[in-house]
Amino acid sequence: MKPDPAPDPAPQGALTDLDIDVLTPNEMWAQRCADPEAVCRRAARAGFEMALADGIELSGGRVEVSVVLSDDDRVHELNRDYRGIDRATNVLSFATLEGERRAPTDAPMLLGDIIVAFETVDGEAKQESKTLEAHLAHMVVHGMLHLMGYDHETDSDADEMESLEVRALEGLGVADPYAEPGPPPASTRDAKGRAQ
Repeated sequence: MKPDPAPDPAPQGALTDLDIDVLTPNEMWAQRCADPEAVCRRAARAGFEMALADGIELSGGRVEVSVVLSDDDRVHELNRDYRGIDRATNVLSFATLEGERRAPTDAPMLLGDIIVAFETVDGEAKQESKTLEAHLAHMVVHGMLHLMGYDHETDSDADEMESLEVRALEGLGVADPYAEPGPPPASTRDAKGRAQ
């Protein structure tokens, strides 16, 4: 039996590396979430690779993105100042690239920043009976897809983006965040089968 051939080397100028910088100015992330930096790194890479597999083209040897695990106050401020929406939201993405996605030679391509609000994401996870880690992964994948040029301004764009999110999250072992919730598990029912 012959060994598998070595993969072809990446073409010159092809993307080879993704640097993910995770900042945690809000200590609640580390207190309530198991290894939030690892969750963010895996989710950012999953969203990035899903976009590339979907046909998004980037050129350059290195790409950088930052994920900031922040809080509602800071996200509210950014949402108000940059989007004109005077409230917190779960995740914001600030892309540094518009149009052509090329990095200067010998310099990293800066994709942008993903900022996640602790209180909103934690509250949504509880309300939707998800782990904080699973919901954080979803928010980071969502944010990365925005940085890669996807949006949800139209129904068809939203369907495309959601499909990519579901596939990326599936690769991380995270359930479809858009699936309708089923009945509570048997362990949360009393002896008569009623939800507790």
